[in-house]
Amino acid sequence: MGETFSPIRPPTYGDRITILSIDGGGIRGIIPGVMLSYLESQLQELDGANARLADYFDVVTGTSTGGLIAAMLTAPNGDKQPLYAAKEIVPFYLQNAPKIFPQRKGLCGWIIGLLTQLFGPKYNGNYLHSLINDVLGKTRLHQSLTNIVIPTFDIKNQQPTIFSSYQVTSNPVIDVALSDICISTSAAPTYLPAHYFQNTDADGKLIEFNLIDGGVAANDPALVAISEVTKQALNENPDFKEIEPLDKDRLLVISLGTGSNKREHKYNANVAAKWGLLDWFFDNLSPPLVNIFTQASSDMVDYHIAVVFQALCSQDNYLRIQDETLSGTLASVDIATTENLEKLVDFGEQLLKKPVSRANLDTGLYRRVRVEDSGTNEDALKRFAKELSRQRRLRESNFEKEKNKPNTSVSLN
Repeated sequence: MGETFSPIRPPTYGDRITILSIDGGGIRGIIPGVMLSYLESQLQELDGANARLADYFDVVTGTSTGGLIAAMLTAPNGDKQPLYAAKEIVPFYLQNAPKIFPQRKGLCGWIIGLLTQLFGPKYNGNYLHSLINDVLGKTRLHQSLTNIVIPTFDIKNQQPTIFSSYQVTSNPVIDVALSDICISTSAAPTYLPAHYFQNTDADGKLIEFNLIDGGVAANDPALVAISEVTKQALNENPDFKEIEPLDKDRLLVISLGTGSNKREHKYNANVAAKWGLLDWFFDNLSPPLVNIFTQASSDMVDYHIAVVFQALCSQDNYLRIQDETLSGTLASVDIATTENLEKLVDFGEQLLKKPVSRANLDTGLYRRVRVEDSGTNEDALKRFAKELSRQRRLRESNFEKEKNKPNTSVSLN
């Protein structure tokens, strides 16, 4: 391919609809950052150094820290190319996470942290908000280089608010600044303040947004993205011509988790039976309730997608990279010491070498099991890179054929 890439052609010119999904998880966004860097490097080996992830996916979706990554990978720079290459995501976290989540040291710091969380969010968010505004500027949702889907939750209306490129035309009030979307989806309860902003609807009426972290609704946003794609087929979007709404076997989905610490078994019913309000929200300055509902959300999405793809005999079209063995500070969302951040990078690199795993559908218990004969996560990303490259070339070829078809219409004059 040439020096620059044209936008990915619509799904109607190919035989797959491609989706990239990135979970929430604070500083643990480093882990999918490592995966994304590797995936993009494989695409560059196939298609040249200028290949970027936005050139290959119909939809990039992310929640919380994943939403920020999604925006960074798809927002345009001055040359109408992605603002960030995937290899720049991890350095971005290493440089900025300590300033987003400044650490308090010693007993005095612990007491100050506890008092801070009792009367407000743990962090004021000033550095994060300034950083996001500087990075994304005035770029709005409709300007992303490919479709993006970022969930948030409106605490005033008590319902999810989904910022989707697909909905901009039918619901222009959601065409807001990407910076506002990213600040909103990152506003994790107890950690960062809720975000308020306004936009004007088609009738000139001011619409309020009172938003918090999208992880409240969908910490793993893959199913949200699949639903958005399904709606396009239902609504007869010409980009999805001849694609049936329930044609899920045409989907190609890469879903990247940020890790969890299930193996530590921190909580049990005997202990939780005695918990009161403070216990549910404070456990060594970590809120069990928040940890539980974000993990439950992610697992249910993975389980649902795995069932559907297996029923369609297309389980190889769905790759979920997630690990449940994080422990100690690695499992935190905000312990942004240099040592811990570097350990997360190492963990991500080790995860590339681990065997592919999949939700076990044979029991009522959710757990991930090794997929025999599928190799490592690194091997799986290589295979997906080849399919993504094939898909892009197929679409380009079919687009050119369609464009060069002779006009066979007959004039009646």
